[in-house]
Amino acid sequence: MTSTVTPTTAPAGPQRPPHRPRHRWLAFVTVFLLIAIPAGYLALSAYQSRDSGEDKARTASARALIYEWPSKVSRRIYDIPIPEGAAYVGYYETNSWERSTMYVEFRCSPGQLSGFLEELGADYGDLEEGVTISRAEADTVGWNFDDPSRVFAGTVIHQSGAEPEVSVTVDLTREERPRLFVVSTTEP
Repeated sequence: MTSTVTPTTAPAGPQRPPHRPRHRWLAFVTVFLLIAIPAGYLALSAYQSRDSGEDKARTASARALIYEWPSKVSRRIYDIPIPEGAAYVGYYETNSWERSTMYVEFRCSPGQLSGFLEELGADYGDLEEGVTISRAEADTVGWNFDDPSRVFAGTVIHQSGAEPEVSVTVDLTREERPRLFVVSTTEP
């Protein structure tokens, strides 16, 4: 009889766990940033979009002057170069298929008034005594030009082509701080 000898193997040592990165925190931070940055961007975009819609809705539903600066785009479209440093700025805009009109009111210095008129292609000497804004236009935003104690002067700037017609009336009662009333009308 022959015996079969089975080879004996040395006892196996403890099994080693699979290799894991030593810098688990680095992997965690990377994954966190890959998720957090896009999520934060989406949340911020949604918030800004919501605010923008609320502003547009508030502007569209307005029935009187809104006391803040009109957007730069609107000022450019209606050719109303409100001078930097102007105060008590308010505006109101109406739109229809036939015409669009922006009403703007603000206070400024005499130098700013001259600069404003120059940007429109006029000068201080073009102002004539009286009101250049019609009663119907004034009633749209609640302007009252009937006070006999006030001194008004104005001009109408007729521009070429598709550029708007701009009526400017200035309350010169306080010469050091004139108050401007502007109506700019565009027709397609």
